[in-house]
Amino acid sequence: MRGISVNYYENQSNPKSSQTVEHDIIMRGRKLLDITGVKQVESFDNEEFLLETVMGPLAIRGQNLHMKNLDVDKGVVSIKGRVFEMIYLDEQHSEKANGFFSKLFK
Repeated sequence: MRGISVNYYENQSNPKSSQTVEHDIIMRGRKLLDITGVKQVESFDNEEFLLETVMGPLAIRGQNLHMKNLDVDKGVVSIKGRVFEMIYLDEQHSEKANGFFSKLFK
């Protein structure tokens, strides 16, 4: 099975934790996404997911998207459906982008 993987590692600024925050995106056949390093799920519907990751806001657009798995403690999200696009949003403009995406997919 082929897949796409994006890796990112960031040291936590928390002095109690020497743990490294890992941000991976693994896509399997444009039908399944496994994402780590997710801080928060901002919003989602069957056409768009907006996630806050350790690398910044991430928008995932597609068709028949639904959350297969969510582990808030580990920062892991699995999304199933047909993926059309994944894009990191500029944090300064993420509010404008959220508005744009919301209008686009209503």
